[in-house]
Amino acid sequence: MQIFLNVKSLLFFLFFVSGFCGLLYQIIWTRIAFVSFGVISPIVSVVISVFMLGLSLGSWAGGKWIPYLKKKTSFSAIIFYGFAEIIIGLGAFAVPNLFTIGETLLLPLGEINSSQYLFLSALILGLSIFPFCFAMGATYPFMMAFVQESKWEERTSFSYLYLANGIGATFGTIITAVFLVEKLGFSNTLTFGAFGNFSLALICLIKGFYDRPSPEVEQPILPSKISIMENWLLNKKSRTYLVLFITGLTSLAMEVTWIRGFTPVVKTTIYAFAAILATYLFATLLGSQWYRRNLNKQKTIPTLKLVGICFLFAFFPIFVSTPDIHPTVPMLLGSILPFCIALGYLTPKLIDQVSQGNPKEAGRAYAINILGGILGPLFASYFLIPGFGVKLTLVLLAMPYGILFLYSVNSNEVSKPFKWAIGIAGTFATIVSFFFITTLEFPTGMGKGSLVLRDSTATVVALGKGMRKRLFVNGIGITKLTPITKMMAHLPLSIRKKKPKSALIIALGMGTTLRSAASWGIDVKCVELVPSVVKALPYFFEDASSILSQPNVEVIIDDGRRFLNRTQNKYDVIIIDPPPPIEAASSLVQPRTHSNQDLKIFYIS
Repeated sequence: MQIFLNVKSLLFFLFFVSGFCGLLYQIIWTRIAFVSFGVISPIVSVVISVFMLGLSLGSWAGGKWIPYLKKKTSFSAIIFYGFAEIIIGLGAFAVPNLFTIGETLLLPLGEINSSQYLFLSALILGLSIFPFCFAMGATYPFMMAFVQESKWEERTSFSYLYLANGIGATFGTIITAVFLVEKLGFSNTLTFGAFGNFSLALICLIKGFYDRPSPEVEQPILPSKISIMENWLLNKKSRTYLVLFITGLTSLAMEVTWIRGFTPVVKTTIYAFAAILATYLFATLLGSQWYRRNLNKQKTIPTLKLVGICFLFAFFPIFVSTPDIHPTVPMLLGSILPFCIALGYLTPKLIDQVSQGNPKEAGRAYAINILGGILGPLFASYFLIPGFGVKLTLVLLAMPYGILFLYSVNSNEVSKPFKWAIGIAGTFATIVSFFFITTLEFPTGMGKGSLVLRDSTATVVALGKGMRKRLFVNGIGITKLTPITKMMAHLPLSIRKKKPKSALIIALGMGTTLRSAASWGIDVKCVELVPSVVKALPYFFEDASSILSQPNVEVIIDDGRRFLNRTQNKYDVIIIDPPPPIEAASSLVQPRTHSNQDLKIFYIS
């Protein structure tokens, strides 16, 4: 009995829904990870990197295992795809519980910026989501094996699946952030995603058990629609792998950098990460569709030309994110479109070329691409951004494309005028970016005496003189010198019937509330998320060092919610000195999922 006769439509539907659910999980798991492990940049990087690690190893292992599994069981490859979807769906219920267990285990470790906590939280987070990401990665080679047995003569099946998955991922990102989270909350949204995965599994199992595959016959090798004579690249397969690794590393490193660099305009609510991710996915989708259209015409853009275009387009976000032009959200998101479109064209093109429809080869190539995606976010978050800032990080990430283009400049694949155009424009863009561009990371009004501090969590800028001093975190104005923050301490302390003995302050800011509370001679603890904010304190008050050195004053680097969960102490007064509600920590109270600690804090404040 033959069901689901239109194989192409079935494959498109399966990978559309699978992509939708995959990005739904990434957004929700990231937000729950913020709640469990702290609102710090490394959390985003770890989630993205573990996603990429699971996809990479799953893609590689799936391509290697599927011939053995089919031979051993005589099952269709689509049955194993269905099993993979079941595993992915189980992650909707398992991951939140694993995060809760991990959060409890890590509470005794102390401050959030300790090496021990950062390592163990990354390990627990990674182990919690890795099995389900692994299953996501295995879906590509499993489905490509089904394409082979279905006698659909398609030697570029990877790019077709990549396109369908990209469309689903784009819709999943937008609908999850804008609609599902707000209407359903975290838990019900995850249940919705699991329903999608289980539905796909049911369809695949019915298809696989009712339409048993015919005995496989050795198929003649058909000529690919893709030219395999691109001199500079395909003469050596290792060069293909190198470019795939570079595209994976730079694209995900840039995504993390864009999230941090666009913060002053896009804001760090639940929509910020989703907006950049949705734009990235939509652009790669356009590039993939463009590639498929050119492929049908048997005329694709040469790889070297795409590399040169990527080099030039990588500078667009730097030029647009300067405060001199007052960029808007559409302008910033639009600045990453050209680069991502070019990558969306280049990546499936290279994998099609190197795999020629072979699931094992496609799995290996995709795994190498994703290996770069694993290292990119970590490299950007822990090394490049803290050491060089947003602007220079983006410049450095553009350089591999320029080097690849320069290395192959003698190739006849592109015309001499194009080589000169890319060379001149790229050199100009590099010089201007280095010496003449100021990005949103630095607010307007900075003078010679301004203070700039960076760490893996944020970029902190202190500027101004006298009562005009201001504090910026990731380009957003957090606070200014005002007597209001002094009264936030004096008022609640003075109205108590009994003399207070202790106070807890959540968020340090300029330290005004901390100094005022310390002047009462009571035990004062202050919880601050960003280490560099503490280091900036002497900029605002000359006596900061003496205040911090008092035996009754302690500043703790931690997430405020996490500290309340782990502390056993009781305080006479708890004061929250919050950043604007556009901040990531404050936005955690926007969805329907609230904790008792959240409600307690807001009641007290």
